[in-house]
Amino acid sequence: QVRLVESGGGSVQAGGSLRLSCAVSGSTFRINAMGWYRQAPGKQRDLVASIRSGGSTNYADSVKGRFTISRDNAKNTVYLQMNSLKPEDTAVYFCNRDRDWNPLWSWGQGTQVTVSS
Repeated sequence: QVRLVESGGGSVQAGGSLRLSCAVSGSTFRINAMGWYRQAPGKQRDLVASIRSGGSTNYADSVKGRFTISRDNAKNTVYLQMNSLKPEDTAVYFCNRDRDWNPLWSWGQGTQVTVSS
């Protein structure tokens, strides 16, 4: 049973930064492409950043140049550094496998990010 535990969310003003963490247990983390997703109220859950096992990354256009995804395979953890935050980044953020490569695991509880103008 894979368990995903996201942390690091909070409330910041526009232009601020946050660093999210996602600890993964119960799986061979290092071989999986991982992603960060976000879901705003009333909207679908979107993939915003992904990282392959070898370290190559992809970003949604809306976060490109502001967000950086990284991973520490020794700690079974994936990170999302978010800079220059905007009010439209407000959402609950989740991590999971990159759905373009593998079926999703059961979702964790997510972490709330709120950006005020």
